Amino acid sequence: MPFTVTGAFDDGATYSVQITGRADRPVIGSHRAAALMELHQGRLISLSPTGPVRPVTGADEATVLAVLREYTNVVGEGPGAPRKARIPG
Repeated sequence: MPFTVTGAFDDGATYSVQITGRADRPVIGSHRAAALMELHQGRLISLSPTGPVRPVTGADEATVLAVLREYTNVVGEGPGAPRKARIPG
């Protein structure tokens, strides 16, 4: 189910994308976010601080969101986004 994510890149440029769950076009709304997904396609990423680790694929909404969380400052996630695990403490 598609959902929206908003955030900012390290240089302060903001974005708002829809994570589609489609392998051919995992994000819509930002060329930079799309390029980020392409750059990390197939690489392993942790879905939370405690794991699990999976390869990034455009059809896997959780790995797409994990890339955005890891490489940008995510400030908002719309309804339908996978929950982020929390570490007690």
